[in-house]
Amino acid sequence: MAQISTDIPARLDRLPWARWHWLVLIGLGTVWILDGLEVTIVGVIGPRITEKSSGLALTESQVGLAAGVYVAGACVGALFFGHLTDRFGRKKLFIVTLALYLAATVATAFSHDAWYFFLCRFFTGAGIGGEYAAINSAIDELIPARVRGTVDLVVNGSFWLGTALGAVVAIPALSTSVFPADVGWRLLFGLGAVLGVGILLVRRLVPESPRWLFIHGREREAEEIVSGIERTVREESDDDLEPPRGEIRITQRDHTPLTEVASTLLRRYPKRTAVGLALFVGQAFLYNSIFFTYALVLSTFFKVSDSSTAWYLIPIAIGNFLGPVLLGRFFDTVGRRALISGCYALSGLLLLGTAALFDAHVLNAVTLTACWMVVFFFASAGASSAYLTVSEIFPMETRALAIALFYAVGTGLGGIIGPVLFGRLVESQSVGNVVLGYVLGAALMIGAGAVEWFMGVEAARRSLEDIAQPLSAQETQTV
Repeated sequence: MAQISTDIPARLDRLPWARWHWLVLIGLGTVWILDGLEVTIVGVIGPRITEKSSGLALTESQVGLAAGVYVAGACVGALFFGHLTDRFGRKKLFIVTLALYLAATVATAFSHDAWYFFLCRFFTGAGIGGEYAAINSAIDELIPARVRGTVDLVVNGSFWLGTALGAVVAIPALSTSVFPADVGWRLLFGLGAVLGVGILLVRRLVPESPRWLFIHGREREAEEIVSGIERTVREESDDDLEPPRGEIRITQRDHTPLTEVASTLLRRYPKRTAVGLALFVGQAFLYNSIFFTYALVLSTFFKVSDSSTAWYLIPIAIGNFLGPVLLGRFFDTVGRRALISGCYALSGLLLLGTAALFDAHVLNAVTLTACWMVVFFFASAGASSAYLTVSEIFPMETRALAIALFYAVGTGLGGIIGPVLFGRLVESQSVGNVVLGYVLGAALMIGAGAVEWFMGVEAARRSLEDIAQPLSAQETQTV
């Protein structure tokens, strides 16, 4: 393949914020709303689908298993579609993965047997998991470096808008005075499909990543896209753009072999790999454990009715959303290492305090929810930064698959084991057993914060190519 010099990365990074960037956020970033909606729906319908009148009659353990199956599908989908994203481009895959999600979530609404419900949850998760790799890599490659942290945290934090939406809609949908017990929970899955169709229509307007294009021998198309963006931004601002600073020289390639991806992660950047794993395992265990089973905790230990559990998820979702929104800008100003390690460690310490209060039987449904609001205000910012971190610290050619690998391994360890374990802990109806689960989650978060502090890479306001040179560049770096 040919060797070329290009200033496209510098031109994208120096752009002022414009309406075009909002198109990218709406078209791509809203996938997190869908994921939040899916997680919340399964969480709040947990008590309902254990009833015989629901048409499914799952056990509490099967509810936890369904959550684990969803996460397993997300892991497989992330790996499969992540590899395809790096090979065939961001845009093709973020269209395909959204289509898979739409088909699977509609199919879930027609579940009558446990095996069918599990199968649909698996493919719904596969679509969402594939989205993570395609979307996070595309967003980071299109957003200017100086605001990348702020934007990424807000995008990832939008997960909780989906959570709040799911909880609000679930309240009438799960009320047997409004819908029969075997109808309301099915309608909730249709809501995800409606949102997905709207996102798909906007997403068709988002271009392919110019960074991906020029590395894969399509520099002319990349130049046309960037020139069009610049023209749009210039017309909007009615001012000249700053001149780009610096070029990068690369040798174009068709694809990156998996052996080279493995070598990059394990040999060239072993410390960065350890950081990514720690961040993903910690946040995945914490979130998937608590949110897939919180409705069961409320109904088991505080006798909250099935139709009322959704009310308690709304304030938690608000706390989770406010964390990334209010703290996000500090990830670009103060820096990544301090904010990431601080958010992880502080949320872990607060979780230990919550566990102690829960064990002492001094909490009720309202005060426990208030504790979770505080814990997840910081945990949400930390969890969002995990996706930001792994999309920044590895080379362009491996970005999507790196996101997929860390998501799959971290979530596989924390996100599958967590919900299944917590489902059994809650089913035991023992406060002590649930407390042990909380302590384990806190330990993982504090440990991840320590790993980030000692081994993390400071990536604030730096171009992606400066943080990790493309493998196709003339010179490479190791950290």
